[in-house]
Amino acid sequence: MAPRVLVSDKLSPTAVQIFKDRGVEVDYLPDLGKDKDKLLEVIAQYDGLAIRSATKVTEKLIAAAKNLKVIGRAGIGVDNVDIPAASRRGIIVMNTPFGNSITTAEHAVALMFAIARELPEADASTRAGKWEKNRFMGVEITGKTLGVIGCGNIGSIVATRGVGLKMHVVAFDPFLSEGRAEELGVEKVELEELFARADFISLHTPMTDKTRGIINADAIAKMKDGVRIINCARGGLIVEKDLVAALKSGKVAGAGIDVFEVEPATENELFHLPNVVCTPHLGASTSEAQENVALQVAEQMSDYLVKGAVSNAINMPSITAEEAPRLKPFVKLAEVLGAFVGQVTEEPIEEVEVLFDGSTAAMNTRALISAALAGLIRPQVADVNMVSAPIMVKERGIVLSEVRRDKSGVFDGYIKLTVKTASLTRSIAGTCFSDGKARFIQIKGINLDAEVGQHMLYTTNNDTPGMIGTLGTICGKNGVNIANFSLGRDHPGGNAIALLYLDERIPDGVLQELIDNKAIVSAKPLEFDVS
Repeated sequence: MAPRVLVSDKLSPTAVQIFKDRGVEVDYLPDLGKDKDKLLEVIAQYDGLAIRSATKVTEKLIAAAKNLKVIGRAGIGVDNVDIPAASRRGIIVMNTPFGNSITTAEHAVALMFAIARELPEADASTRAGKWEKNRFMGVEITGKTLGVIGCGNIGSIVATRGVGLKMHVVAFDPFLSEGRAEELGVEKVELEELFARADFISLHTPMTDKTRGIINADAIAKMKDGVRIINCARGGLIVEKDLVAALKSGKVAGAGIDVFEVEPATENELFHLPNVVCTPHLGASTSEAQENVALQVAEQMSDYLVKGAVSNAINMPSITAEEAPRLKPFVKLAEVLGAFVGQVTEEPIEEVEVLFDGSTAAMNTRALISAALAGLIRPQVADVNMVSAPIMVKERGIVLSEVRRDKSGVFDGYIKLTVKTASLTRSIAGTCFSDGKARFIQIKGINLDAEVGQHMLYTTNNDTPGMIGTLGTICGKNGVNIANFSLGRDHPGGNAIALLYLDERIPDGVLQELIDNKAIVSAKPLEFDVS
């Protein structure tokens, strides 16, 4: 029986035809995404669901989707999909992360021009017959400093457009290397320096716990008087009430806002300010971009449903159906190793080496490397996947190397991930036992045997008596339960590490108390997907 796909949002006829040409039955019902009850009623009939942003794929809908194998989002944002629920059901969630990059970047540049020259207000005034030529005294773009926050795929395009406009471009991105910055023609700076120097600030970072509210009252206070801010990324990156206050006071001279804290944004205080240009999330809205992502999602879903090939998956490695059973536990291991390093490394990463020892050297190492890179980047870029991670690493100028070697130790095979920053080298190794579960076997050159837990705490210290008691006392008095722990050291009295397994994420206050303890060199909270 041919696989069956429901298209519940608008896709082009060409995209629908791709499904048919590849042997997939397709029902094109572009308004069904707005009818939650009807969608819930029919979803069990389908193997695939192709959507844009209108359809909300909730946990309830996923529970009713008894036969659903893949959800394809024509576009990059998957905020309308309950990814954990889909993952638990084994449903692959795909997106098309690069089909609308140029369109979004061009919209940001358009908003920059619009707020520099007050074009919407000038247009309205002229149409009203006022001819207020002296009222609209804008500013030139040429020679100004453009600050780009987030210099990945879209941000790098904006940066190069800024360079082409004869602007001086400064960029902040934890993963941007000096080499990549030089290639783009931009100056790599820290965030506070960007705030202090930029005449225009354009946001191109994903929404994570670290970036939420990155533009707030404190940040605005560090900016130049008369700065202009553009946001075509995610609404929650800006604390809107703080931006409104700054616009009213004149601290911020203008803002171009395409995304909002609450969408659809039918009412917002920003709408009533004359020095703001607002658009209804149009960043990806050009005919070219919409066609590109529609064709891509149809191709990707068809390839998976017909051939078992996986690409641009948020929650699934890009591997063939034949490889999956053997490779899957090691893909998880690679991702966990990357996630460990990504969570404990704060400096920009310059080099990444992935070593495959023994049996792992004969596996699909490309998929394993992609999984490791996705885990490494995900703490900074939440929607990264195994296909986009290598591209993002390349864009940031990070040097990637792979080493394969014959079995060299007691394990049949293991993976070792080593990263280098300007000031340190950090490594971690792991393997999978017969139960298929990932285990850490070496951290910082120190051997240990540790399972992977959902909530963990990683500490380093000098090997002195009483450290277990110190950790237990601080956690215990603050109500933090330690379920288990693993220890290791390089030699008696030398460097020591500990991995604590906790029932829940350690509270910030308790973490700070550990950090402040003189006996503890460092303490880092860790979170892993153990599903």
